[in-house]
Amino acid sequence: MRLSPRLIVVAALTVLVGGSAAGCSGNSGTAMASSKARRPAAITASVPPGTRSQANTAAAPSIRVVGAPQGVLAKGGILADAATGQVLWTKDADTERPMASITKVMTAYLVIQAGNLNRQIKVPAGVLNYVQKYGASSDGLTPGQTLTAHELLEGLLIESGADAAYTLANAYGPGMGAFVAKMNATARKMGMLHTHFASPDGLPYPTEYSTYSTPSDLLILGKAAMKSQVFRQIVNQGSYSLPKGHGHSAYLWTNDNELIGSYPGAVGIKTGFTDDAGHCLLFEAVRHGRPLIGVVLGSPVTGPGAAAQDAAHVLNWGFSLKQSS
Repeated sequence: MRLSPRLIVVAALTVLVGGSAAGCSGNSGTAMASSKARRPAAITASVPPGTRSQANTAAAPSIRVVGAPQGVLAKGGILADAATGQVLWTKDADTERPMASITKVMTAYLVIQAGNLNRQIKVPAGVLNYVQKYGASSDGLTPGQTLTAHELLEGLLIESGADAAYTLANAYGPGMGAFVAKMNATARKMGMLHTHFASPDGLPYPTEYSTYSTPSDLLILGKAAMKSQVFRQIVNQGSYSLPKGHGHSAYLWTNDNELIGSYPGAVGIKTGFTDDAGHCLLFEAVRHGRPLIGVVLGSPVTGPGAAAQDAAHVLNWGFSLKQSS
């Protein structure tokens, strides 16, 4: 019997963590584009390039860092204790790279901050052309139907629907341009100084490198987003079923984060994939009361779960560390 790519990923993660896989569902990746562009020059790293471990002496209680995670193929990454902020490991953490659909975390953050998640939003007529033009991942939304902002967030973060991102951006901008401007202004306010958004979804336009960030910046975004109970509840689900209701069809969306349901303690956050970004994952897991949050960018295109496997290597190492005496 041939296993689906999703089951192969789950099996691989099961081997990594030595646990059982249950309740997993999802799809791989997001949109791809074929045009080529020159990558912007990487910023000067504040730490030597390559892999290193770093203890934050200001954090208390601190974790005693020994060695570094092995087998990580991602081009860049970071891991931190989400409770204390102590950075445990970095790899080119200040190098700008495309992040693909991790972009949608900022979109969700802005919508949640705006409030009124029961707001009724009509799916705009242009959504189908938008999805088709960019070959984007889709929730299958139907123009003219009406969903609440909260329901659209479910589709945005679980199924990684670019149509949900398009719909929310047009409603909360209002308009795409105004919304993207808010994304960039918020990034600067949060201290994400090496991040730029060109879209609400991370699609590779005008070029593959128009939307980019660094692992250090995405750690800031992930920590901020996970402070919201609404956000945490959504990204921790294996799937979301929306029954047919007044003004909309029934929908079933499955989480494309392969850690959910297969890596013990995983509670989020968001995947991303394009040809040039590779596989990307902003993730958090909690074990024995210790929350670890991290990012891997640019995991090689070897399969749909490449970033999840890198994240599992990083998390396994992080959870193996002991508290300083």
